[in-house]
Amino acid sequence: MAALVKLQKYLADAGIASRRAAEKMIDEGRVKVNGVFVKKLGARVDPSRDRVEVDNNPVQPPLNRHYYLLNKPKGYITTVSDPFNRPTVMDLFAGRSKRRLFPVGRLDRDTEGVLLVTDDGELAYRLTHPRYKVEKKYHVLVRGYPTAKDLDRLCGGVDLQDGGITAPAKARIISVNKEKDLSLLELTLYEGRKRQVKRMCTALGYGVVSLKRVSFAFLSAKGLKPGAFRPLERKEITRLYSLVGMNNVTSNNR
Repeated sequence: MAALVKLQKYLADAGIASRRAAEKMIDEGRVKVNGVFVKKLGARVDPSRDRVEVDNNPVQPPLNRHYYLLNKPKGYITTVSDPFNRPTVMDLFAGRSKRRLFPVGRLDRDTEGVLLVTDDGELAYRLTHPRYKVEKKYHVLVRGYPTAKDLDRLCGGVDLQDGGITAPAKARIISVNKEKDLSLLELTLYEGRKRQVKRMCTALGYGVVSLKRVSFAFLSAKGLKPGAFRPLERKEITRLYSLVGMNNVTSNNR
C-alpha cells in the first residue's frame, strides 16, 4: 500500500488548486473519495488505490509539473478567472498550455512585476506561507518624503488595524524628486497580506502612485517585457524547493 497523503495535499499536487483553495473545496463539499463526499480536512487518501473527484470530475496527479515566471503588466487580475470578465493573468497563457495553471499569491490589478505561475500546489502553498519567510521585494513610488522614523516603522512593523502589526521588513529610499513631491522606496517583505505594501504606506500617510514587485525569492523579471513569461530552469525550481524544505522535483521544465 502506498503512503497515505492528506486530501488537500493530493489535490494541490494534482494541480487542481493551491492547498488553501483545495481546503475550501473540501469544506464546500465539492470533493469525493471513492464516490463519497468528504468534508473533513484531515482525511487522507491512498494515491495508488483511491478514486478522487472534484465537482464529479476525476483527479489524476500529473507526472510532470510546470513552472513559469511572468512579468505581470498593469490591468490584469491575479486570479484564474473573474466573474466580471476582467482580464486575468491566465489570459496571457492562453493557447500555451492545457494544464491547470494558477498564480502563486496575488498582485493588485494596478501592480506589475514578478509573478510565479504553476500547477504545483504544494510548492505554491509553501512559497506563500509566512512560516517560510520567502523574500518579496517591491519598488513603490509614494507622494511625500518618508522620514527616518517612518522607515524604522516600516521595518519594525506597521499597525494595519484590522490586520494587526506587520512582520519585520526592510525599507530604504532609492531616490527623491522634490520637484514632483515623490519618493521611490524599496520595501522587502517576508509575508504576503492582501494589499500589504499599499496599506503600510497609507497607514504612514504616504499615498502610493505606482507599485512594482521586482523580485520573488531570488527571481527577477530581468529580460522579460510586461506580459511576457518564461519557464523556470530546473536549477531554479530545485532552489525554490530547497528554500521551502521540499525535494523530489518532477518537472517538464528545463
